[in-house]
Amino acid sequence: MSDAVKLACSTCGQMNRVPLSKLKDGAKCGSCGDALVTGKVAELDLATHDKSTRGDELPLLVDYWAPWCGPCRMMAPEFAKAAKALEGRARFAKINTQDHPKVSDRLRIQGIPLLILWHKGREIARLPGARPAAEIQAFVESKVKTR
Repeated sequence: MSDAVKLACSTCGQMNRVPLSKLKDGAKCGSCGDALVTGKVAELDLATHDKSTRGDELPLLVDYWAPWCGPCRMMAPEFAKAAKALEGRARFAKINTQDHPKVSDRLRIQGIPLLILWHKGREIARLPGARPAAEIQAFVESKVKTR
């Protein structure tokens, strides 16, 4: 088993190799210096979404949402709570499907909010609809091994 994982920086998109021991201890991007694992929800653009979903070796849960979607806005604080609970074991991000409609077309997203769990370049599972933090956390833990 490797003692490091590859992670895409959610700010600049640069791929980084991070020792497992540094995941919760302030691992930073070698290019821009921003934190790689924060326990917060990162906002992605299309290019960073694609790099992260293809290259991250830590589970990545992406919330596909839009600002006009009431359930999406209602779920946002719960998604943030789940992100904090799984800090260092999974990363959480969101992408605005209104601003990036190509992602909806490519992934055949027919309704939002939609959570898609990615791991090592593969889509693992989908969870549609607004969910509470405990359910989001249980979904991630049931689908992939979180250290």
